[in-house]
Amino acid sequence: MYDKPNDLESQPEFSKEETIFTAEQTNYTFRDSIVEYGMNLLGTPYVTAGNGKEGFDCSGYIYFVFQHFDIEVPRSTAGYENFGTEIPIEKVRKGDLLLFLSPTRDAIGHIGIVSAANGNESDFIHATSGSEMKVVITSLSNEGYTRRFVKAIRVL
Repeated sequence: MYDKPNDLESQPEFSKEETIFTAEQTNYTFRDSIVEYGMNLLGTPYVTAGNGKEGFDCSGYIYFVFQHFDIEVPRSTAGYENFGTEIPIEKVRKGDLLLFLSPTRDAIGHIGIVSAANGNESDFIHATSGSEMKVVITSLSNEGYTRRFVKAIRVL
C-alpha cells in the first residue's frame, strides 16, 4: 500500500505552464514511435500473405505497423500505386514509405518504412522474401533496391 507523505514540503514542485508542441515536433515524435514499433518486429519471419507477429509479407508488415497506430493503409502493395502523397526522395522522413517494383513483374511489388532518412541512401525496414526471409533494415543504396525503386510516399 502507498503511504502519502505528510510533509507537503517534500513534494516535488511541478510547473503549471503547459508544454506546447508544434505540429512538426508532434509529428516527429509520432514518426519515431512508428519506426520504433516497426523495429521491435525485426527478425520476424517472412510469411507469404502474413500480417501478424507469426510472420509478414512486405505489405502485411506495413499494414500491421500502421494499424497499431489506427492509420488506415492498403493491405496489398498494388493498393499503394495511387495512395498517399508522392514526395521527392530527398525530402523523405522517418515513417514515409518507399515503393519498389516487383522483382518478377513490371508493377509495384514491394514496400518498406523509412527508418533513417538520407535521400537515396535512406534506410528502410521491410519484410523481405529474399535470402534473409525476415523483417530487416536495408539501405536504399543497395543496388537491388536502387534499380527497382519507384517512389516515396507520405501517409502521415
